[in-house]
Amino acid sequence: MDDSMVDVLIYLFEHYMDGDTQPPTDQDELEGELAAAGFSAGEVAKALHWLDELAAGAEAPVSHGHAAGSIRIYTDAECDKLDREGRGFLLFLEQIGILDPSSRELVVERALAIDHPWVGVDELKWVVLLVLLNRPGLEAAFTRMEDLIYSDSSAYLH
Repeated sequence: MDDSMVDVLIYLFEHYMDGDTQPPTDQDELEGELAAAGFSAGEVAKALHWLDELAAGAEAPVSHGHAAGSIRIYTDAECDKLDREGRGFLLFLEQIGILDPSSRELVVERALAIDHPWVGVDELKWVVLLVLLNRPGLEAAFTRMEDLIYSDSSAYLH
């Protein structure tokens, strides 16, 4: 299987985070299950580390003091990783109220932590969903994002 860390994250979300089934509490058992599903040990380790860092970042309050209507300016490194379509998608999510500035910053930070030269909109959608799932009080935004991911329409306006 040609897998990536994002594929492991999607598998974990669809099998454990989006339902009543709980993941194995023993990390070796979880890693064994993921290996049986066809994921390499390296990609599993990266995904679990990524989730650990997400949990740590989601717990810490992020306050950037953004004024209403402010626009995020991306660094060159961020532009290299997130193309124009991805940055436009994040702006769209902010404009429709799915992302707040703090959550957007966590999404950008987690996207930059993905071990790929660039992160496309499809991967970015899953990063947003996982960030919202881990941010208390954003259940409505999570539901809206989940609807956006699972809807047949992939078009958005920006």
